[in-house]
Amino acid sequence: MDLSSLPKILVNFLSYKLNIQGCSALTVKEYSADLCDFLSYALSKAQGKPKDEVDLNDADVDFVANLSTDTVYSYLLYLAEVRKNKPATRAKRLSAIKSFYKYYTSKKLEFEKDPSKNVDSPKLKKALPKFLSLKQSTELLNSLDRRDPNYERNFCILILFLSCGMRLSELVGINLSDVDSELEKLTVTGKGNKMRTLFLNDACKSALRQYLRVRERKVRENNQIIKDKNALFLSKQGKRISQKTVQWFVKKQFEICGMKDMGFSVHKLRHTAATLMHGEGKVDVRVLQEILGHEQLNTTQIYTHVTSENLKKATSASPLASFKPDTKNTVNTSKESKGTDNEDQ
Repeated sequence: MDLSSLPKILVNFLSYKLNIQGCSALTVKEYSADLCDFLSYALSKAQGKPKDEVDLNDADVDFVANLSTDTVYSYLLYLAEVRKNKPATRAKRLSAIKSFYKYYTSKKLEFEKDPSKNVDSPKLKKALPKFLSLKQSTELLNSLDRRDPNYERNFCILILFLSCGMRLSELVGINLSDVDSELEKLTVTGKGNKMRTLFLNDACKSALRQYLRVRERKVRENNQIIKDKNALFLSKQGKRISQKTVQWFVKKQFEICGMKDMGFSVHKLRHTAATLMHGEGKVDVRVLQEILGHEQLNTTQIYTHVTSENLKKATSASPLASFKPDTKNTVNTSKESKGTDNEDQ
């Protein structure tokens, strides 16, 4: 990852995230974008210039160390009112700023104060994760055209997403050497370069077996050679399949299934796998935590929500669910009973 164009104060922090904390290149790239935007804003305010005209290299130690809490609040207000960013985006930016200042106040000990320390994160709406029902999941799998040259590969990708709950980055990063020779299990590399083993069900084994039989031949049929020999999933060009390619074909399948405007995405397949395992498969939440590779149990617990169908079944299970009033036993309410206080009824 090239950090050479960034100010040294950012390079030190990003290198720490990448090399010491083991964050992925994508995560570090997001930190970089968030902090560059914040520092550009701070410089524009200090220099009276538009954001796109400031030089980020002016953000030296003295400048950044002396930024105030008011600057942080002002930046969050700018994101909300000018950029119209949602609370989740503003919270993410603030998190990057807090992590940055924590590094320089607690690790490097170069800053005496942290202007972001007491700044509260925007309140986020707690929404249930969006996921496909079991019926929708089967419809998605069945929607793939068997005449498509990439059918075996794409079906294998979908069944792995829906069965194992892996992240997009984890799936495209799978190597042939990560797959057990008996196709019983495979290893994925998650956040922070942490590896975990996922066991494969019969559907995954079958899909993998079918794909591996045609993996090399499909590349040769496109008059290409395999460039990334160890990559499990290959593009038409014989290279490791990209995240964008996977996102594109999954989006296309959602459209084919009539699910275009339902808010589904590749990441929602991970939500679906987790929800189906817990809801339909009764998988214990701590086991689910290991499968998904979550550090904290409370992250996994968002999948323990109850569905509308569960709620419907619960009320239907009440012993009074079939109760019908006895029409023979009517009470005359036309006359008030003596001594009855209507306000207490």
